[in-house]
Amino acid sequence: MEKDLAKSLEAPPSTWNIDQVVAALRHSREIEHNVRHQGRIRELPSRKALLEVLGGLCAVLFPTHYGRSDLNEANIDYFVGNQLHQTLSMLQDQVRRGLLFVSEGNEREDADAHQSAYDITTRFAAQLPAIRARFFTDLQAAYQGDPAATSASEILLCYPGMTAVIYYRVAHALYKLGARLPARLISDIAHSTTGIDIHPAATIGGSFFIDHGTGVVIGETAVIGERVRLYQAVTLGAKRFQEGDNGGLVKGTPRHPIVEDDVVIYAGATILGRITIGKGSIIGGNVWLTHSVPAGSNVLQAQMRNTTVEPKHLIDAVYQPRI
Repeated sequence: MEKDLAKSLEAPPSTWNIDQVVAALRHSREIEHNVRHQGRIRELPSRKALLEVLGGLCAVLFPTHYGRSDLNEANIDYFVGNQLHQTLSMLQDQVRRGLLFVSEGNEREDADAHQSAYDITTRFAAQLPAIRARFFTDLQAAYQGDPAATSASEILLCYPGMTAVIYYRVAHALYKLGARLPARLISDIAHSTTGIDIHPAATIGGSFFIDHGTGVVIGETAVIGERVRLYQAVTLGAKRFQEGDNGGLVKGTPRHPIVEDDVVIYAGATILGRITIGKGSIIGGNVWLTHSVPAGSNVLQAQMRNTTVEPKHLIDAVYQPRI
């Protein structure tokens, strides 16, 4: 009886029309809807491999938190050196794949990709002490800025904002060195992991803290100064997109905000366009802001003129210089 039941549940292979589906997919893939980059099949960077790279780099930067808890003075340097060698070897291959992706496909470029990837990875490795030093200021800012934080270890292990920032610091260094596709993939890994979306080309100063973090978006050309704090659902985005003569969007133009030193931006604020938030300003929650404000401003959510809560009684967000 069990055999009869299993047989009755089997779908007849002939009903799947596999040959026709495969042929139609080939036509879409090769002719009608071809999305293969520059018409060639390539070795693409791997998200899985880059996840391993990120794990290895975190273990190198903070060995006892992300590596092994049993490390001591006698073996910690050996662990770091061994981990670094394995991780950089993997990273070099991912950088090479990213360089092949943007090359023109001639034999000389393909042959040079290996050496270029080695050079980029070597320069990146030399920056790791500086990356750790910058991230240490972020860690201090998180501890000082959150009364719920009990230790640096808790922040490293539990705060999604810290995960997003350390991934950003790594991705930004790679992006600046020319490994742009792996850097973009790392930023997407951070987004998937934490809900925080930071473009690796954005410029962010030290002592940067994202509290809670879910929904934060920081665009490609955003510039953030020192000691800036963001809360969840903050957007530093573009107001409009410039179109070229062919109707396509112009790439790379400055279109995201400049946030100067010591600014605090509270939850849900949306700041759009190439505007400047002056030093020491406070941007209140849920503010929609598309114009620059001077240093020391308080930008408040739209306020009610009386106690009746109706849309006609709301006024635009205003800024008030702080005294």
